[in-house]
Amino acid sequence: MRKVFIIAEAGVNHNGSVEIAKKLIDVAADAGADAVKFQTFKAVNLVSKNTQKAEYQKQTTGANESQFDMIKKLELDIDTHKDLMSYCSSKKITFLSTPFDHDSINLLNELGLEVFKIPSGEITNLPYLKHIGKLNKSVILSTGMADIGEIEDALDVLLAAGTKKENITVLHANTEYPTPMEDVNLRAMVTIGNTFDIKYGYSDHTLGIEIDIAAAALGATVIEKHFTLDRNMDGPDHKASLEPNELKAMISSIRNIEVALGSSLKKASPSESKNKPIARKSLVAKTMIKDGDVFTKDNLAIKRPGNGISPMRWDEIIGTTAQKDYQEDELI
Repeated sequence: MRKVFIIAEAGVNHNGSVEIAKKLIDVAADAGADAVKFQTFKAVNLVSKNTQKAEYQKQTTGANESQFDMIKKLELDIDTHKDLMSYCSSKKITFLSTPFDHDSINLLNELGLEVFKIPSGEITNLPYLKHIGKLNKSVILSTGMADIGEIEDALDVLLAAGTKKENITVLHANTEYPTPMEDVNLRAMVTIGNTFDIKYGYSDHTLGIEIDIAAAALGATVIEKHFTLDRNMDGPDHKASLEPNELKAMISSIRNIEVALGSSLKKASPSESKNKPIARKSLVAKTMIKDGDVFTKDNLAIKRPGNGISPMRWDEIIGTTAQKDYQEDELI
């Protein structure tokens, strides 16, 4: 049975606190996620000092604070990474983190990460893509804001650098927080899979969980979703994140969907087979029938139970002769 790899995206919702980060790991593990993902960056490598905040960041954090100052507070140092990795290990959940610069790629590689997540903003960053491609790891590529041509270019770079195609999963995504429903375009996820004959999934920034469930039904092998301890906390991404009970509901629903998708073979299931005799019908005597009488539409009826002669044989039985007496309602 196919299993959806569910990434609970903690991102920067730890607000720079190791204690909050560990609570987020607890929530993800308790909800049944396969991995919990953070972000690894050095603010000085990520944004220029005068970079404006995104509109959603201005609304969720101070408008006067620069993007640099906001991001600087959310950095995790190497010791914190080791601490969180060890904590994830104790909780039996995979630690992942998205690197945003070359130093961060090196850091995560040295820490032994086997899966590298490329965020949507780096899909047009050639040196970055080459760097990750050379590591020959499993790669998850997010494609928010990208078109098919840009995805093709990024995949070409990763493959040329040495990453195997079977180790790449491409995630459809939309880089608006929260994403409006009319911009989700979930069918594009399947288009990505078909176009490149590659594993596909979905990185979700909508409010709610129904799109993630639909993505699982459409064949996503990886689903990523932001979550937080409390949507009312200060910070850029809390507002577009699930709270713990919602994360649990989403994962439970996805697990149900992957079981429910089944084998694609249409036949009676084990649970319903016992109901065949009760729900289906058979040929019965409509009136008393004597041995030697001819069966006609006037003396035969079709009624439950279904453990006699099938009504599909109606035409075959009409016009033949009864071999014994039948009481009304008796199975033929």
